[in-house]
Amino acid sequence: MDKIGKVSGRKPSGSQLKAAPLRTMTAMTGSARPTGPPPSFASFREFYPYYLGEHSNRTSRRLHVTGTLLAVAIAAGALVTGRWAWLLAAPVAGYLPAWLGHFFFEGNSPATFRHPLYSLRGDFCMLAEVLTGRMRW
Repeated sequence: MDKIGKVSGRKPSGSQLKAAPLRTMTAMTGSARPTGPPPSFASFREFYPYYLGEHSNRTSRRLHVTGTLLAVAIAAGALVTGRWAWLLAAPVAGYLPAWLGHFFFEGNSPATFRHPLYSLRGDFCMLAEVLTGRMRW
């Protein structure tokens, strides 16, 4: 029997008929993300589970980790060589791969736009979890 009772010959109930378009829409878009105002957080401890949920795609996480490592390497290179102009490239190197991950693999908007400092801290926490083996790379 399918989810709305077609095979059994029974007529689908009202709740089954209402749910069918939602299942179809969810299947077409890949997710049923709620719309409305973005969530607010009183602390990073509250924010981090949300951050991890927004980074569930493995390719997106890889892009985030790569971008964060690249940004750190560029900043370190600028400090070691005294080429301070390189510091301008660090945010671009860090955020460009991450944002590509959100737009093309996660299908969501980066948390950087709504929670910039928490998001930056989340990037470094996720990097630490990947490097220590606590999170799947």
